Amino acid sequence: MPKSRTCSFCGGSIEPGTGLMYVLRNGQILWFCSSKCYKNFVKLRRKPDKLEWVRKVKKSLLD
Repeated sequence: MPKSRTCSFCGGSIEPGTGLMYVLRNGQILWFCSSKCYKNFVKLRRKPDKLEWVRKVKKSLLD
């Protein structure tokens, strides 16, 4: 059975067969649940801790 992954930006779960895998030059693999997370992290270089919607997603995952 395929592994469930977590988003490198928001921490949400990624269903098997979905999401986006991004490989950095140093070999580190980043997984993203949506293009929104990918664009915010890779293209816009935003920090997840500074965005309100990311904090809400992480809080809902902990509850």
